[in-house]
Amino acid sequence: MDSKFSFSEQTNEHISDIKDYLFRIIANWKWFVFAILVAFAIAYYFNISSEKIYGLSTTIAVKEKQNPLFSTGTNIAFNWGGVSDKVESIRKALTSRSHNENVIKELGFYIDYLKEGRFRLEDVYKETPFEIKLQPNQYQLLNTLIKIEIIDEGNFKLSVDFDTEEDYNLINYKSETTQRFIPENASFSKSYSFDEYINLPFLKAQVLKSEVVKIGKANIFYIKINSLNSVTSKYKNVRAKGLSGTSLIELSLTGSNKNRIVDFLNKTVEVLAEVELEQKTNYARSTKDFIDAQFKNTSDTLKLIETNIEKFKQQNSIYNLSAQGGEIFSQTTGLDKLQKQFTDRIEYFDNLESYIKNNTNFSKIPAPAIINIEDASISAMVGELTKLSIENEKLSKEVTPNHPSLKLNNDEIETTRNVLLENLSSLKKATLVSLKNSRERLNSYNYQLNKLPNKEQKLLNYQRKYSLTESNYVFLMQKRYEADIAIAASVSDISVLDSAKDTGQGAILPRVSFNYMIALLLGVILPLFVVIAKEILDNKIHTAEDIERLTPIPVLGVVGENMASNNLAVFLKPKSMVAESFRALRSNIQFLFDRKLKDRSKTILVTSSVGGEGKTFISINMATVFALGGKKTILVGLDLRKPKIFGDFDLTNKTGVVNYLIGEKNISEVIQKSKIPNLDIITSGPVPPNPSELLINTATDELIAKLKEDYDYIILDTPPIGLVSDALELLKFTDATIFVLRQDYSQKGMLKIINDKYKKDSVSKVSIVLNDFKIKSKYGYGYGYGYGYGSGKYSEGYTIVEKKSFFKKLFNR
Repeated sequence: MDSKFSFSEQTNEHISDIKDYLFRIIANWKWFVFAILVAFAIAYYFNISSEKIYGLSTTIAVKEKQNPLFSTGTNIAFNWGGVSDKVESIRKALTSRSHNENVIKELGFYIDYLKEGRFRLEDVYKETPFEIKLQPNQYQLLNTLIKIEIIDEGNFKLSVDFDTEEDYNLINYKSETTQRFIPENASFSKSYSFDEYINLPFLKAQVLKSEVVKIGKANIFYIKINSLNSVTSKYKNVRAKGLSGTSLIELSLTGSNKNRIVDFLNKTVEVLAEVELEQKTNYARSTKDFIDAQFKNTSDTLKLIETNIEKFKQQNSIYNLSAQGGEIFSQTTGLDKLQKQFTDRIEYFDNLESYIKNNTNFSKIPAPAIINIEDASISAMVGELTKLSIENEKLSKEVTPNHPSLKLNNDEIETTRNVLLENLSSLKKATLVSLKNSRERLNSYNYQLNKLPNKEQKLLNYQRKYSLTESNYVFLMQKRYEADIAIAASVSDISVLDSAKDTGQGAILPRVSFNYMIALLLGVILPLFVVIAKEILDNKIHTAEDIERLTPIPVLGVVGENMASNNLAVFLKPKSMVAESFRALRSNIQFLFDRKLKDRSKTILVTSSVGGEGKTFISINMATVFALGGKKTILVGLDLRKPKIFGDFDLTNKTGVVNYLIGEKNISEVIQKSKIPNLDIITSGPVPPNPSELLINTATDELIAKLKEDYDYIILDTPPIGLVSDALELLKFTDATIFVLRQDYSQKGMLKIINDKYKKDSVSKVSIVLNDFKIKSKYGYGYGYGYGYGSGKYSEGYTIVEKKSFFKKLFNR
């Protein structure tokens, strides 16, 4: 039962501590409000002063496109197929420096169009009524503001301010070179007409009017010419994100001018599409060049053979072949063509076999240029090998060399490679057999040819060469035609799905709502941290509860803030709350006396831990409240090192306790009457060199004994026990001891001194008075009432509530 009760007490105490801590935090609500207002003000300024940043995007599709009019055997732009890595290569190209530099050159983004804004020079690209056209291959002023002030609809003033201490450079964009420029004057200003050619040492350009000019204050603009490298570096934040599982790329860019972002995104796709199309047709172009060269040679050979035939016919008077010769010509011509096809195929098979054997990357296997691949299995296996090789490249970038998926892919590549090599070997052997058969058949016809007359044999051989060359000529003509069509009909693999466009998108930066939310959080968290840190580091005593937690010594009461002109608070303002608190102390202190002292003199010692805690104030008013209660009281100033009490009573300190203790004066000569009825005063007197020795001699015993004969209450004002030991020597004379602490002043560690004395029974019948007490919500409620210090509307009519001036309240806050 006891353990349950103890646990309940601990729980209630813990909850009480939490509530008390929360009250202390909530009591600082003014700091929270102030911090939140300041944070919101900073966030507001940040939101309106920060440069607005916009974000736009465009989406493109990357898919390899082949003209459906061509087959894999006839298409000049032949592709083996397989999974393409174009998406990744396109994505990298879009973010490359060289590509972005080309885009900037085409758009002329090295020229900034600026206008003075509230906080900075704002980018007003495409918002100016004019456009700058730089003359090509000329040197222009670099990184310097050039002011353009519109005068009227047809004229403007161009001006530049030069700093003589700065270095200036000129840039030529065609040669991409710079040279130093030294201005002749500190400033330049001249009026020009729109479209007029400006020929200056530092600028060669035209200002072209782009719209109707409206005259006004807003017609002052600035242009700035930048280097390509500096401008390109600004666009390094362009993002090309491949959408997972698709061949789509989302290209996004952020900046302060939406017009500039739109133009850049659309132009970068346009430039890349042109470059990609040019690269795509490179194979067809190089093939066409090869065919053109072969076609010219074949054409020349054909003409030469045709001329030789005509000469031979005329010289030998033979114009037609016999029936037998015609038959032999017909058969041998077909065999000649077939033999050439077999020879070309074997040559390509040898090249393909050599490439596969000597390379490990099969993503770019050479495709046939003018050879028809009739065996579908070869194309299928080459396509599969290409696909596996491309997948291998992707996997090697994503996983380790020992990853199972990469090992499996390598095994599949090796298997497909071996199968392809076997098929190539078989196909090559079959082609060699066909070639051998055709040669054997051709040899039989050559045997028959030898039986013909010699002239007819020569004519037949001429016509065979002509027929074979003509056939090759027609074939090359067809391939040349195909190459032209392939180049003309090729389309880019890049297509725009959603172009960049200004549709009124809001700024992405600054994030107004987010900044206000952060301001709110910081406005709460920062003061909270400060309050918590202050509470953790705080070692001052604030409430009676603090004292109860730190010491077993009981709290006798609390005394409020003294609003009187001096320490005579009870006498000067007897209806004040401070006076009532001393009356409560007078009642409470009776419980400290033994019953046998009921009708005898009582001695009360007042001390503290250090100076400044108000023990003299407590001593004076304790003596005053006893005296006003009809008790004959004497206040003795035993703080010999730092005398105080005489000043509040308008008394002299020429004679006092010191004079009595050294035998210079008798007791009646050191007692002084005060203006308060029933209250006498013994001041400390001149400061002696040996106060401790004076207090421990027998004269002190005699003094206290004589005072007990004549007074009901003896109040001893002693030095702080935390500084000197004088008060400890006087404890033997006291019937009660009051240890004074001051709110928000006394340190918690000072209680250790009195605690040690209390635990060792060096001091008995001691109690604590909390001085200068002010009820604060952050330290809890209700402590004052239990210790005789009330406030608020419930004290009206019973006490006089002290009113603080406005300035004093403001100072305290």
